[in-house]
Amino acid sequence: MSDAGSHDPVEFANALGAKMAAASRHLCLFLGAGASKACGLPDVAELQRKVLEGLDTDQCRAFEVQLENRDLEQALSRLRRIGALLEGAEKLDGLTAETAAALDRAVCRQVVTALDTENANTKPMLRLAGWLGRARYKLPAEVFSVNYDPLLELGLEAMKIPYFDGFVGNLEARFRADLVEGNRERPDQWLPSFVVRYWKLHGSVNWAWVEDDSSKVVRLGAPVADGHAAAIYPSDAKYDESRRVPFLVLHDRFRAALAEPESLVLVSGYSFSDEDLNETLFEAAEAHPRSEICVFCFDEIPEVLASRAMETPNLQALSPKRAIISAVDANWQDPGDPIPGEVFKDGSFGLGDFGALAQFLTRSSPSQRVLEARLKSLLEAAGIDDDA
Repeated sequence: MSDAGSHDPVEFANALGAKMAAASRHLCLFLGAGASKACGLPDVAELQRKVLEGLDTDQCRAFEVQLENRDLEQALSRLRRIGALLEGAEKLDGLTAETAAALDRAVCRQVVTALDTENANTKPMLRLAGWLGRARYKLPAEVFSVNYDPLLELGLEAMKIPYFDGFVGNLEARFRADLVEGNRERPDQWLPSFVVRYWKLHGSVNWAWVEDDSSKVVRLGAPVADGHAAAIYPSDAKYDESRRVPFLVLHDRFRAALAEPESLVLVSGYSFSDEDLNETLFEAAEAHPRSEICVFCFDEIPEVLASRAMETPNLQALSPKRAIISAVDANWQDPGDPIPGEVFKDGSFGLGDFGALAQFLTRSSPSQRVLEARLKSLLEAAGIDDDA
């Protein structure tokens, strides 16, 4: 048991494992940029720096203007508004509609380049994919992400785990809102529960606007080519009815998933910088007290999360040194006895690191020899120590 005024990491880890073992649970995973960073890709701040470094001098200056008091998503959204509103030689912030569109494409190209997965550490995503492949629940496991890289898709395909991301097809896959919105009451629109659902809420480097219909998005078999704008950072478009597909559909899916009774939601790598997504999570916790949302923080607990977790017992915030569990804010106690290194190491709770969380998840589910052998083979082929 926990000492008075502290939380026991072993007790928490054991309880979490028991909850994940319940087949009746609806399991969701929500991934932010920290998950990709654990695989060697840039986080949001580093991505912005790489984008600016990759633009030519004039484009860099023009985009820096858009970044004043805005983050990368907000700047790109403003750039797209400029391109949509201006006509002919009209200018705003020194940009015409044509130069704004060109800058949009250039920024997207730098994002695609910065998120190249060729040299990424795939081990965490392979482990996550292996765990998803072993998950057996009455409702399908659902993964939501605000990342635009294809790391998890690569992991799922390498592990031969079937998944559905809302698109049907290979070369220019079209979005199927009916299948995303499908439920068990509509068998013709409901995929088997062993098919992992992977929903990319902010688009992807391999999503492209259709050339002859800018309100439609297709998924390509490779990252968007030079000279084209990827369907990423759609903060304005997701509220624009003309571009409802797929962004509003996916956000509706997120809200619907969180509304499922007795959902267990694991949040990793997310900084709580998106107010809309924050409120979706917080409101779900308040509206469904039998569900549970566990937020694994790499560093300190964001203040906006801490204040809500103190008011909402089923919203748990877990950082290396302290945790808010059942609305109790306390430090972790050192368990003393050796436990799996990913749970508690060097005096700190370790599951805020996505790589450690992925390792914990693989230990928490029953082994399947075929998947374990495939994971071992893939890691060996990549020269990665499975025990590291």
